[in-house]
Amino acid sequence: MSLLIIASLAYNEKKKVTRREKFLFEMEHVVPWKRLERVAEPHYPDIGNGRPPIGLGRMLRIYFMQQWFNLADEAMEDSLYDSESMRRFAGIELGRDPVPDSTTMLRFRHMLEEHNLTQGLLSEVNEHLKGAGLLLREGTIVDATIIDAPTSTKNKDKRRDPEMHQVKKGNEWYFGMKAHIGTDLQGLAHTVVCTPANVADGNVMNDLIHGEELAVYGDRAYSSVKRKAEYEANGIAWRVQKMSNQYRPLTKRERSWNSRMSRVRARGEHAFGVVKNIWGHSKVRYRGIKKNAAQFCTLFALANLYLVRHKILKLQARSI
Repeated sequence: MSLLIIASLAYNEKKKVTRREKFLFEMEHVVPWKRLERVAEPHYPDIGNGRPPIGLGRMLRIYFMQQWFNLADEAMEDSLYDSESMRRFAGIELGRDPVPDSTTMLRFRHMLEEHNLTQGLLSEVNEHLKGAGLLLREGTIVDATIIDAPTSTKNKDKRRDPEMHQVKKGNEWYFGMKAHIGTDLQGLAHTVVCTPANVADGNVMNDLIHGEELAVYGDRAYSSVKRKAEYEANGIAWRVQKMSNQYRPLTKRERSWNSRMSRVRARGEHAFGVVKNIWGHSKVRYRGIKKNAAQFCTLFALANLYLVRHKILKLQARSI
């Protein structure tokens, strides 16, 4: 009996279910695999005269694990050799199935970026959630967060990424980009826009609205008398927190209003919490806005599924 078979049998006999195994089990049943495969299928290479390509479903699973565990291509390749739980999630059996190398993963990611397929993944996930009654359309929460970029010039070009920018927030300076999102009232992202960090939040607000909402929520950074009039003229209730200045402090009534709005607006930060704090994507991985924007579309699509995973599993249990 080979060592691989012995190791696999020993893995089956172990009693403890690790957090990684539990997470991968949940995501296996939560992700709408067939729908997402159809998004990428028209652009995925067919079987030709050379070596047959790795299956699309397998590559998609590997790509998603890279996002969940914040792994570069080389680290993901190593993990597939090291981790039995990851191999099983990807449907790989050592000795029988080829393990994709880092170059194959790189080409798959470039295909997604080139054809803007990660935006399609986000849209397809949201259509899936909408069909299940889990995505609300009555209101939108707008928010943004800074994603740090390396400030060092010790690289091939001897300079920082020219597409990133520095910005002052409070008393501290940051360098990188901003991820702007529009979410429903539960905090599920329906729109993602990435810009240099110095772009004001309010300048992107109109791009985060889907047009069907009855109300829009945001923090003080989106406060604008002109924009408020435009939205209310279109029948959209303005629920943005009010801003004070050195000449006119907020009244007690306005502070109370801000407090009530903040309870709703805070839900828009749930997706940021998953992406940055749980999955560790607080820094950009690539140079340039476009590549990072593509990744963050995928991240927020997966974060949406993660946030409602228990609801989806309950719906699936009822349908059995």
